[in-house]
Amino acid sequence: MKDHKHHHPDHSNEKLPAKKDAVKAEKEFKENLAEKTKHGHDKAMDHYDHDDQKDHSGHEPGHGQMGHDHHKMMIADFRKRFWVTLVLTIPILFFSQMIQDFFGYEFLLPGNSYVLFALSSVVYFYGGWPFLKGFWSEIKKGSPGMMTLISMAITVAYVYSSATVFGLEGVDFFWELATLIAIMLVGHWIEMKSVLGASKALQLLVSMMPAEAHRIKGENIEDIPLKELLKGDVILIKPGEKVPADGIIVEGSSYLNEAMLTGESKPVKKEEKDKVIGGSVNGNSTLKVKVEHTGKDSYLNKVITMVEEAQKSKSKMQNLSDRAAKWLTYIALAIGFGTLAVWLILGFPFVYALERMVTVMVIACPHALGLAIPLVVAISTAVSAQNGLLIRNRTAFEESRKISALLFDKTGTLTKGDFGVTRVESVDEKFSKEEILRLSSALEQSSEHPIAVGIIKKVKEDKVAIPKPENFNAITGKGVEANVEGKQVKVVSPGYLRDEKITIPEDAYSDAAETVVFVLIDGKLAGYIALADEIRPESADAIKIFKQNNIKVLMATGDNERTAKAVSDKLGLDGFYAEVLPHQKVEIVKELQGKNEFVAMTGDGVNDAPALAQANVGIAVGSGTDVAAETADIILVNSNPQDIANLILFGKATYNKMIQNLIWATGYNVVAIPLAAGVLYSTGFVLGPAVGAVFMSLSTVIVAINAQLLKAKMRKK
Repeated sequence: MKDHKHHHPDHSNEKLPAKKDAVKAEKEFKENLAEKTKHGHDKAMDHYDHDDQKDHSGHEPGHGQMGHDHHKMMIADFRKRFWVTLVLTIPILFFSQMIQDFFGYEFLLPGNSYVLFALSSVVYFYGGWPFLKGFWSEIKKGSPGMMTLISMAITVAYVYSSATVFGLEGVDFFWELATLIAIMLVGHWIEMKSVLGASKALQLLVSMMPAEAHRIKGENIEDIPLKELLKGDVILIKPGEKVPADGIIVEGSSYLNEAMLTGESKPVKKEEKDKVIGGSVNGNSTLKVKVEHTGKDSYLNKVITMVEEAQKSKSKMQNLSDRAAKWLTYIALAIGFGTLAVWLILGFPFVYALERMVTVMVIACPHALGLAIPLVVAISTAVSAQNGLLIRNRTAFEESRKISALLFDKTGTLTKGDFGVTRVESVDEKFSKEEILRLSSALEQSSEHPIAVGIIKKVKEDKVAIPKPENFNAITGKGVEANVEGKQVKVVSPGYLRDEKITIPEDAYSDAAETVVFVLIDGKLAGYIALADEIRPESADAIKIFKQNNIKVLMATGDNERTAKAVSDKLGLDGFYAEVLPHQKVEIVKELQGKNEFVAMTGDGVNDAPALAQANVGIAVGSGTDVAAETADIILVNSNPQDIANLILFGKATYNKMIQNLIWATGYNVVAIPLAAGVLYSTGFVLGPAVGAVFMSLSTVIVAINAQLLKAKMRKK
């Protein structure tokens, strides 16, 4: 692999604009709450009028609460309509002439046909109301679909049968109307329960925050509602309690369970100055935490918003299913009326031709097709979030199955990013080792870069007082500089020394896995600091999975070639790029794409933003509350390479489920519509409307169950 100039990553805290500003996303969320939280439900439920969702109380609902409760009400409404319809269907069946002839009994009431008409009218207007209402909604939008088909089927059946009661020659089929509506209602009821279940994982996230917090005020502890909690408040978290807000531990240590938030199954030890995430569960010790983020700024809230955004966004697969469903609607209408015309031309009675048309329209409802993708999306995005994968671009998530080359940033991804100082050496007798470390710490104290954190950790362990820097400046991609106690101090990479023609000491590198930064004082090399970064134990397992999936694994790092090669050899990578500046990563991505590779890039989402944007799939690494500021398509909460392996496996599983559902939904219609039209009439096989309704409902339920199976499959990965 070719080498690039060495890069000691920029220590500045400057961040590029996020693709989706968190505050803007939150505002949009509140404005479109019902739409966002029900997106996994939309294809099943967008045919109904949602006016009753509006919050007239003036209170702002919590994340997902209004949409969630509304759909529970809709399910209850369908359940009630079904039971009423079923109770009325029993006497309709009993008093129907066709049923009596079929079973060989006779039981006719005075005005039998009027009794049937009255009962069937209640069934049509009460039981069929959701479909009639949905039909009107579709017509207003100029987008006929499933509700149009159902409404036409039941209306044709009702109007024709009613006409026979009042003088039109023919046989009524009120019994078919009643059974059709009853079966449609139960099918929708079961289906909507399945759809609602798809969002339960997200609702679990919503319900994770406790209702109250224990705020410490002087010597007193007061229990306050969560909404009254402010940044800077100090709160008490008792053993076994949920953490009510993001913050930093100011007193105590404990093991916290963050499984629902990050996918980390083992409790994580947290000590003073460590961050805690709202929604995690405290272990057996008491903690005092200073609140950093509440409400919309909290990590959990941002996770929920991102998941909702992902569920809301369209992907290529969903666009395909939408187009297929729309065309199927038009085809079904054409075949329905064509069936009526053909049977009439062949000389069959109008009632028979009408029955064939009704059956075609019942069978052809593209309900299963409309649900095929949204259900899978709702499940995959929610389960991924529970496993530490936040999906911002669904198309990129689906296309992760195509990844053929994976370009890793080394620090914090393949390695722990937890640098520890292994050596401090002076090359100028005027400065001791302690002085080299003390002066360099002044520059590193405001940086969150792992190297800076490692140096500060060492200084604190040695109880060294950190001096204040003046005129601080970042040397792009090569280090930092500032004035400290009247001296010009620079902490830089080997690349900077080469550019300035400064000789690197021969004994600077004693271990291939060490990273070395150099300290210049007043323009002269004064010494250097060596740090080691341990390779993550999960990295080797993740790379095995990539290899099994025929994915090339490459590494791009600002570290020197010797360190990069040591990591590459130990992990068995396919190659590495050493001494790379941030802008050069874009060139590497383009170079790989020029070789027809489908490239995934991992980086910190700040310096690596151009490369993340250039890659086919951009994967940002980050943790805690900073996760919302990232710029990639997909965010790894834990910066763990094993999560990237999960991403690819999840992407494949999701895509396969989508294909399975599309094949089932469309294949079902391809087979069923001709049967409903009567192509096998000569063999004596006739598919009635009620049977058609059973198969239509069965189709949607199968699609829903198949989507639910994705949850189990993803959790096995």
